[in-house]
Amino acid sequence: MKIKVERPSPEKLEALDVKNWSIWSKEESTFDWEYDSEEICFLLEGKVKVTAENGEIAEFGKGDMVIFEKGLKCKWEITEAVRKYYQFN
Repeated sequence: MKIKVERPSPEKLEALDVKNWSIWSKEESTFDWEYDSEEICFLLEGKVKVTAENGEIAEFGKGDMVIFEKGLKCKWEITEAVRKYYQFN
């Protein structure tokens, strides 16, 4: 699986020090994306549908943590403006 979605506990968020990650925001839109390194993010706001080139679909929103594997090629569809903490590994 190239996209992993989970609902993290407050303890996990604290252990990962999520509040000190960078923040990214984007309005409703659709765009292609390719990950040249692994990304982990935690959504503060919004709703998103990501479709990988292999057909895998992940839908996530506020309160979800998402991990995108290195090498993933996908299409993002932001249906509600997004604000997220993120970091690349």
